[in-house]
Amino acid sequence: MNLYSNKQKWKIFLLFIALIMVGVSLYVSNKIVTKVSDQERNRVTQWADAIKKKAELVRLTNRTFSQLREKERNEMEMWIDATKEISKPISDDAFGISTFPDYTLPLKIIYKNKDIPVILFDNNGTISGDINLGFDEKSLQKHYPSYSKKQIAKIFDDSLRKLAKDWKEINPAFTIEVFEGLFMTYVYNDSKQIFKLEKERDSLINSFNQELISNQSFVPVILIDSKSDSIIATNVPQTNLSLKKLKQTLNYFKLQNKPIKLDLAVNQHSLLYYDASPELKQLQYFPYIQFLIIGLFIFIGYLIFSTFRKAEQNQVWAGMAKETAHQLGTPLSSLMAWVQLLEDENIDQNMVSEMKKDVDRLETVSNRFSKIGSDAKLELDDIVETIDKVTSYLRTRISSKIELELHKPFDPIFIKHNSPLMEWVFENIIKNAVDAISKNGRIDVSVSQDEKEVFIDIKDTGKGIPNKEIKTVFQPGFTSKKRGWGLGLSLVKRIVSEYHKGKVFVLESEAGKGTTFRITLRK
Repeated sequence: MNLYSNKQKWKIFLLFIALIMVGVSLYVSNKIVTKVSDQERNRVTQWADAIKKKAELVRLTNRTFSQLREKERNEMEMWIDATKEISKPISDDAFGISTFPDYTLPLKIIYKNKDIPVILFDNNGTISGDINLGFDEKSLQKHYPSYSKKQIAKIFDDSLRKLAKDWKEINPAFTIEVFEGLFMTYVYNDSKQIFKLEKERDSLINSFNQELISNQSFVPVILIDSKSDSIIATNVPQTNLSLKKLKQTLNYFKLQNKPIKLDLAVNQHSLLYYDASPELKQLQYFPYIQFLIIGLFIFIGYLIFSTFRKAEQNQVWAGMAKETAHQLGTPLSSLMAWVQLLEDENIDQNMVSEMKKDVDRLETVSNRFSKIGSDAKLELDDIVETIDKVTSYLRTRISSKIELELHKPFDPIFIKHNSPLMEWVFENIIKNAVDAISKNGRIDVSVSQDEKEVFIDIKDTGKGIPNKEIKTVFQPGFTSKKRGWGLGLSLVKRIVSEYHKGKVFVLESEAGKGTTFRITLRK
């Protein structure tokens, strides 16, 4: 009867159910992670589409600016022509009468310019006039009340020259000959209307940058100019954007997601690199954390149930052992009386002596069973003598075809142990060895030691133990015989491990050649 085999089947079945549960849980979790990842990718794509629309709006605004600048330049040319027209000297007709031209249209054009700022320079670079600047010497005097008029005039002149220099970089200046030998240079800037629109355009271009930088909860993105490889916008920490790490970061983002192409302006091609959000990355680890938690829960549950099962088995074994010892007490007392009676009769004393040995043996067995479930008292004794008692007793009670030899050192080995229980250990293993030998064979018991431990090897020439069963021979219910409960080696394990804090295991085994059990006891 192999109770352990049935228990193993149940363990495998329960483990299979647990694995199915874990697999289903991981599958569902991965589905959720994949769905969130897809939603995040769609969100980035939508955000990129919004940026494209903003870029289209910027391009439209730039075209409008170009048209407005062209219009203002034409207006500036008309304004200069009008100024030139009214600057012409008055001419006399054929009768010597001065005629005044009609200045209505030129003056109308001149007065119409109330928005385009203009600064006028003569041949010598002296500032001859200005319009639509938004400030003059009076306003500067209010701003600098402690300055003299000469100082204010100097500040005003320097300011106009600086403005003229900046304006020339934006719009080309006009130089015309007003009189013969007198040239005037007109420097102008964009009108207030264009300046206002340009400011709004720049705000529009930078709006998504500010939104991106301030929104740290958004997925990490880096917008790169594909020509210059410069960063247009990003919300990635600056530590990952150094010259050394930028390329590495972009390659990593590229492996995670395919970059999105964006055209923010004319001839400006950009690439949007993006990564998964920190929340999604954490969520990706959730299935594995869940697996560990479930595995830990199953492991703890197994330990708890195993501990309860083991405690229950211990109680059953202890109760059975004590009951057996109790049941043996009455017939054992009777047998001892009969042996005592036979000693007084005229009977072969050798026969009586052997009977007495068996009665003593029964008393020893009863003593062993009574100790199960109780704290075993360990006494300093010679372990070699304990083994010798067992081998001497069994040698005359096993088949004559089986040799039982004890290889012991000359000097005794004193260690703390419980002799009756350890005799039971050696007897169980030797009897199992006898059962493993079909006909002729040999059992060798060897005792050796080192500085810390004593080694007892019990080697037989029996049929051996299959490799798949070596780890289960000490489990309750395991037996290779047709009859038996499979408790012998389990009790051996309990006595050696729990009572003596030692070890017992299969040192080696080979099919058809035999098995060697090793018992290790601490000194």
